[in-house]
Amino acid sequence: MSTSHVPRIVGTAWGLLILNTLGSAGAKTIVPLPRSLIQMVTMGALVAAFALALAVNVRLRVRASAFVFLLSLLLVVSVISSASLESGFGALFRCARLALFVTTLWLLSRWWDGGLTYVRHHIRMYFAVLGSVAAGLAISPGAALPELYGGRLVGALWPLTPPQIGQYAAVIIGLTVLLVLGRRTDRTSAAVIIVPALVLLALTHTRTATLGLFAGLALAIGSLVLTSAAARRFFAWAVVCAAVAAVGFSSALQAWFLRGQSQENFTSLTGRAKVWNALLAADRTTSEQWFGAGLGDKSFGGLPIDNSWLAVYHEQGLVGVALVAAVFVVLGGVALLRPPSLPRACAIFLISYCAIASYTEAGLGDASPYLLHLAVAASLLAAPAAATPLPTPELPDRRVPRWARRTEVI
Repeated sequence: MSTSHVPRIVGTAWGLLILNTLGSAGAKTIVPLPRSLIQMVTMGALVAAFALALAVNVRLRVRASAFVFLLSLLLVVSVISSASLESGFGALFRCARLALFVTTLWLLSRWWDGGLTYVRHHIRMYFAVLGSVAAGLAISPGAALPELYGGRLVGALWPLTPPQIGQYAAVIIGLTVLLVLGRRTDRTSAAVIIVPALVLLALTHTRTATLGLFAGLALAIGSLVLTSAAARRFFAWAVVCAAVAAVGFSSALQAWFLRGQSQENFTSLTGRAKVWNALLAADRTTSEQWFGAGLGDKSFGGLPIDNSWLAVYHEQGLVGVALVAAVFVVLGGVALLRPPSLPRACAIFLISYCAIASYTEAGLGDASPYLLHLAVAASLLAAPAAATPLPTPELPDRRVPRWARRTEVI
């Protein structure tokens, strides 16, 4: 099935999945929103996404996907680890949420055909989320740049933290840059997305997102260098700009990167290392070591774990860690075996970004934006389905450049 036959309702369902993963905890908003109300909205979005996916795929046709299969196994491990109720009844609720999330991905996998449809859905939805952040900044700069977060940008209309905003901005910047290089969108619409997202990313002072953006783009563009002249030109200009910035703005970049932290605080990754050491040193039973303590809020001793691998180890044990590692091995292996193409480059960007972010961000073991990023990568790496023969189209106007006829507004 070609991407032109993807129902619009699929994009709506994808947007609802993104809404579900925005979370309910974060900064104080201009209009106080009860956490119960936010949770009702996010969970309602997940139920609605499942209902729409089921309605558009009544015959339950799915595509074979190693990625979703591994997530299904991770769900089984989560249920086993949560059955003891060591993490309370909330663990079973999180398992139910993960089950609905994975089932919805199975239903939507019918339209995973190696095209860029899900990339566009991803960019549009996260750009809308960033639009709410920009609106909050315009309405109340004090609430959007609170002292509690060191003056970093937060969501003033919806409770979003700086790392969340940085992640969303970095992902859509990277994907949009790749669409421009692949001549799948025009530069004007791309600039409308890239420029505001860069400003918001800079205001969040999020180092992980920035590093993930540049490293992911380097790997993705590197995969196109041998086949794309545009990629070679962009890569050359990027190297020159990076060298100029390193020489001319080194002090400013260093100040932005350090965020006013002391050397001790910086080397301990803003205190994360202390939590990680305590988690690894904690006594565990054999069952906890292999299957974890059950799905929780990604914290240990009341402090956030902020590392996907340690969070999975704590909640789903060594078996969960092995399954998450298998996800990266499978997606990365398939990406390396595919011939150079724009979908492959987008997949490489998403996979590498998630791998880098996993070191200081949690989320790979539960329903999260990171799993949605990897789901988009899986859709890009899926083998194209057999397309229905279409009538022979009229010949295009030869006066219009070929690349211009292939562009599309994001």
